Amino acid sequence: MTPRLIVSLSGLRDSSLDNAVDLVGELERRSVPVSLLVAPRRGHEYRLATDEGSQEWFRHRRRRGDAIVLAGYDEAATRPRRPEFASIGPAEAAVRLAAADRLMGDMGLRTRVFAPPRWNASPGCLTALPGAGFRVCASLAGVHDVVRGTTERGRVLSIGEGFVADAWWCRALVTAAGRTAAAGGLVRINVSAKQLSRRAPRSALLDAVDRVTGEHGADVARYEWPPVALVGAA
Repeated sequence: MTPRLIVSLSGLRDSSLDNAVDLVGELERRSVPVSLLVAPRRGHEYRLATDEGSQEWFRHRRRRGDAIVLAGYDEAATRPRRPEFASIGPAEAAVRLAAADRLMGDMGLRTRVFAPPRWNASPGCLTALPGAGFRVCASLAGVHDVVRGTTERGRVLSIGEGFVADAWWCRALVTAAGRTAAAGGLVRINVSAKQLSRRAPRSALLDAVDRVTGEHGADVARYEWPPVALVGAA
C-alpha cells in the first residue's frame, strides 16, 4: 500500500506568519501542499478579522492549492489547560461552530474541514459537526468523515499544539513518520507556527517530509472531503 502524507501548520497568527510563509515556501518547492489550521480568535488579544495581512495570505495559499481548516473559535472562553472542544456537548459545540463559521465566511475563508484545538474533539463535537455544515474532522487518532461515519486511521505527529517541542521529540517524530510510511500508513505531521523560529522543529518537519516522500514514495494530500484515503493531491 502506498503511504500518504498530510502536513499541517497550526497556531497561525500575525506574530508567527513570517516563519510560516518561509516554511510553506520550502514545502511548495517540494510540491507538498499544506493544511493551514486557522482560528478566528486566539486569546484575548488576537482577532483574525483585524489582521488583513494574514487573511490575504490564507486566501492566497488556498488559491495555490493549500487547504484552510477551522481550528477552533475562541480559546479565551475556555477553562485553562482544557482544549476548547475537548469536553463540550453538542449544543454548545453547535453554537461555537456556527459563530466560527460565520466569521470565517465573512473573511472569505469558509471551510468544511475542522481540526479541534490540540486535536481533541469530544463526542458532542463530532455529533454537532454535520449540522453545522462540516464534513471532515481531523482529530488526534484519525481523520473522520462525519457525513459518512467513516474514519481514516492515522495518529497525528505534532510539534507543539499539545505536544512537546524538545529536540528529542523532534528526532522521534522523524523516526515515527518513517516507520508509518514504511508500513503504508497515513502520515500526519503538524508543527505549531510559533515553534518555527527554532531550528530543531523546522528541520524535523522537513526531514520527515523528505524521508516519507523520498525514501517511501508517499502520496501527498490535504485535509479535505472526500477523505484523504480516496482523494490525494500532488
